[in-house]
Amino acid sequence: MDARRILARKRDAQTLDRDEIRWFANGLANGDVTDAQAGAFAMAVVLNGMSTAERVTLTEAMRDSGTVQQWDLPGPVLDKHSTGGVGDNVSLMLAPALAACGAYVPMISGRGLGHTGGTLDKLDAIPGYGSEVEIARMREVVEVCGCAIVGASGDIAPADKRLYAVRDVTATVESVDLICASILSKKLAAGLQGLVLDVKCGSGAFLAGPAEAHDLAGILVSVAQGAGCRTGALVSDMNEPLASAAGNALEVENAVSFLRGDAIDGRLWDVSVALGGALLALGGLCDSAAEGQHKIATAFQSGAAAERFARMVKALGGPADFVERAEKYLPRAAIVAEVTVPRAGFLGAWDTRALGEVVVQLGGGRRRQTDKLDYAVGLRDIAPLGAHLGAGDHLALVAARDPESLARARAGVLAAAKLSDTAPDMVPPIVERIG
Repeated sequence: MDARRILARKRDAQTLDRDEIRWFANGLANGDVTDAQAGAFAMAVVLNGMSTAERVTLTEAMRDSGTVQQWDLPGPVLDKHSTGGVGDNVSLMLAPALAACGAYVPMISGRGLGHTGGTLDKLDAIPGYGSEVEIARMREVVEVCGCAIVGASGDIAPADKRLYAVRDVTATVESVDLICASILSKKLAAGLQGLVLDVKCGSGAFLAGPAEAHDLAGILVSVAQGAGCRTGALVSDMNEPLASAAGNALEVENAVSFLRGDAIDGRLWDVSVALGGALLALGGLCDSAAEGQHKIATAFQSGAAAERFARMVKALGGPADFVERAEKYLPRAAIVAEVTVPRAGFLGAWDTRALGEVVVQLGGGRRRQTDKLDYAVGLRDIAPLGAHLGAGDHLALVAARDPESLARARAGVLAAAKLSDTAPDMVPPIVERIG
């Protein structure tokens, strides 16, 4: 095998065979492929695309470039993946709910990217929580608690780690083929028996249009199933934040309130229950998604999901009484101030991406990989779409570290809110079910 020959074939829009793709993925992992060659490969894929067979092979090859987990557990190994958005803290509730229903969930999660929040960044707001652990420790926690939400170790799909770093600096991040292989290689390396993908569409999503989200969801499902994992997908709405909070500690607090039953955002409930129901059906823990939804709802309402979350937090180094006393442990911003609307009207639209950027500018997200996060800042009590507001009524609360960032955030929230004289047409939280 020769990297130059493989690159020339892909440059000329030829279909690579299984041996070529696997050799190239192994070369990414062991260093035989240079950064220049990795970048050339990514650009050739962007320009010429890949067939379904090529996508499946690339996903399997990147999965197999590191350790692939094997499990011997009394229940199915399940997980979900979201393409990202604002106020999307579903993982914090869903993983323990699935565990309470008899599943095992090794949830390999990531950090924030651009305007979208990262699950690991949220969990890092919990004092002592170990979001980066060795594979052996992750396995122990999954076996004992039923779930572990952690980052990928260095031996999880190392070919993807190498290619992703090159894509980030070669204008090739947007390739659907490479997105698919990147997402699925890490997830499938966890040894899953069932996977559900939450593909977002709307103003706060990576893909704005439902047709684009439908196409990506279909590709992801076909590739994951081609790689041997039972998979389904939901296309869900991201035209407003999913939770009424956006920001690391604020979203954790929102999740704990949900698990305790103190305050539950309706759209967050709908998406969490729908994803969980689909997963339980895929894993054979119930006969239908509808039955699975009932089981997930019961896990939330009975407190079983909250108990599993508390057990996981403790096992990974967090406070033993975190669920009961989250407010005591989570960091607090120095300033919390209200944003109000200047005139009466319906909240007709949110520029949700802009709200995510407000959180980044407050210090709750990264502009550069080396940026240090302020876990306390963000937005909460965000008004829902369709609300009728009078002049001076509440739009959101801003949690900021200083008056200057507060002023910028207030202006950003007001600019992101679109008032209208008529009520907007509301989009349901679940737009489509695939697979």
